[in-house]
Amino acid sequence: MSEQRSFTGIVREHKTVLIILLVGLLIIELEIFALAVIKSGRKSWLQVLDQSGTVIHETSGSHLSEFNKYYFEKTFGPFENYQVRLKTERIPFPFRAWFVAAVGLPIGLMLLFGFIVKAYYAIFIPAKSEAPPAENGSRKSYETRLEMVLDKVSRLNIFLIGFFILAGVLLYWIVPNALTYLGKTGIDTIIRFKWVFIAAALALVGIVLWIIYLRYLLAKKSIETQTEIEKLRLQLEIQTGRPAALPMGEEPSSAPQVEWDGQPPPQP
Repeated sequence: MSEQRSFTGIVREHKTVLIILLVGLLIIELEIFALAVIKSGRKSWLQVLDQSGTVIHETSGSHLSEFNKYYFEKTFGPFENYQVRLKTERIPFPFRAWFVAAVGLPIGLMLLFGFIVKAYYAIFIPAKSEAPPAENGSRKSYETRLEMVLDKVSRLNIFLIGFFILAGVLLYWIVPNALTYLGKTGIDTIIRFKWVFIAAALALVGIVLWIIYLRYLLAKKSIETQTEIEKLRLQLEIQTGRPAALPMGEEPSSAPQVEWDGQPPPQP
């Protein structure tokens, strides 16, 4: 009976490959962090303006290099005829972009590599019969607690976990950007077509007020109708000396009731 190799055994056999992978991931993480640091901090732009104050040329840095100056003078004329303005801005560290790149890029590369390896094995290498499961009474022995944790982690579906982590990281990047873009676009649209939105808002307010007025008229008419019915019922009781039929919704009494055909009672 062949015993199935554990995750710790695979780690021991391929220790050199795993060390190379870890070093490669560390280098990638350092490059991502360095790029984020370079993109942040204090940045300066040199702007060249014409006589009307319009920016016609812009370059990074606090001065214009000889090549840029030659290219500028060849296109726009002598550099001394234009105004120069230095614009400085402090850009904060792009934490969200760094986090997405630092987590999503290694996981995405590993998932892609694992998919390629699994597809290669599934296509070109025939499947072998799996080893029978161990007996219920037998338990694996671990030298350290770390080996036990690694062996339990190896039984999980790493591809599914990596997919959910990658999806969460991408959503962490996409959702705030989408909300920011929609908010900015919505504000710009409202400012650009403000009279259309004002007219729509006034029309909506008018419709709501009209509905409230109609409900007020309906309630007033209902109250007047109930008042007339109650007045006629009291007049009928006074004329006949007996209680008349009660309106709908009231409990009937044991006293005899007088039916009313809808005609008003005769005036004394």
